[in-house]
Amino acid sequence: MAQSILVVDDEDAVRDVVGRYLERDGYDVVTADSGTAALTSFEASRPDLIVLDLMLPGLSGEAVCRKVRRDSDVPIIMLTARTSEVDRLMGLELGADDYVVKPFSPRELVARIKAVLRRTTVAESEPSRLVMGDLEVDGERRTVSRDGVPLTLTAREFDLLWFLAKHPGHVFSREELLEHVWGWEFEGDVNTVTVHVRRLRTKIEVTPKRPRHLTTVWAVGYRFDA
Repeated sequence: MAQSILVVDDEDAVRDVVGRYLERDGYDVVTADSGTAALTSFEASRPDLIVLDLMLPGLSGEAVCRKVRRDSDVPIIMLTARTSEVDRLMGLELGADDYVVKPFSPRELVARIKAVLRRTTVAESEPSRLVMGDLEVDGERRTVSRDGVPLTLTAREFDLLWFLAKHPGHVFSREELLEHVWGWEFEGDVNTVTVHVRRLRTKIEVTPKRPRHLTTVWAVGYRFDA
């Protein structure tokens, strides 16, 4: 069964071009031209990934992202004409898995979509479950719980946790984490990793400011302690 992509943009040309490229690669495509229409389409189709423009009429892309993130970890790739580092980090803080600046190459966007979807599909040969102290990470179901209480992680947060948890005690630099977890040559900077680590700590740690699992090795990188 083909994976489905929801493309949200108020520009007809963007929806048309991105949709044609995705359909050519075998994806089912649903489109929306506003924030309100995006939420309606999301509830109706439950896509495998959302391509979301931030500057939408009415309900903004940021608002759509917040509402989707309340009950879903569906991967989200944000599209925007904003180029500042602050805007990039804000998008990641909201729970986006990737951030693409307009104008963009449709081929590159499709490549990033494929990369994100690959990372959200766990190979059957991988270990399916890791238990580390109070944390339990299920790679097959892509679920995380602490002391038996389910936690809600975005797709990228899960990928980062899963990778680190499979290599306990190993220190990875932010550049190495970009390479292994993001899987493509990131156009932004390594602060992307910092943002995701901070978000992860607020979810998996009892006291995020004094983390027991996801620790910082100053001037080197991050380490997962089981």
